[in-house]
Amino acid sequence: MIYPGTYYEKLELSGSLKRAENEDEGMSFRTRGVGDEEESREEYMLENTTFAKSVDLLQRNMAVSTLRRQVISNNIANAETPNFKRSEVSFEAELGRALASEKLDKSIGVVTNEKHIPFNSTVDYRTVGPKIALDYLTTSKNNGNNVDIEREMMQATENQMMYELMTKAVSHEFRQINIVLR
Repeated sequence: MIYPGTYYEKLELSGSLKRAENEDEGMSFRTRGVGDEEESREEYMLENTTFAKSVDLLQRNMAVSTLRRQVISNNIANAETPNFKRSEVSFEAELGRALASEKLDKSIGVVTNEKHIPFNSTVDYRTVGPKIALDYLTTSKNNGNNVDIEREMMQATENQMMYELMTKAVSHEFRQINIVLR
């Protein structure tokens, strides 16, 4: 669910994520999409390399981690609000399915007519975006609120550790390029 007039609405969570900004916090995320004319000539040279794909995947995951942190913070801030339902960000499972679809054997089940349903179709990982879902099914308090503060704090800690791990991985990727260029 996208909340009107908030940061979540500005993210354009479906399709390819071009640019989203939160003017209040001065944050912006940039990922390349299909047909992005702003790419420089140097990016084209690295576009089909494992380095470019690794860095792109790490940057996308870092942007989702930032979004997840904001959703968790919103959940914590509304822990005592009556009838508040917690939100959750899902991204990794869909990204995993998209990456797995790239490895499928394309010779099996060839579509001979455009009206046939393709069952071995490849999904471009760059089209996968995060989704925010509200948890309507659970209630942990008498006031209708379903935020468990301990669970949210655990998820916030886990999310922070994952973000730090991803920043170290990006740093390592660029360090490797730096070593090669010396």
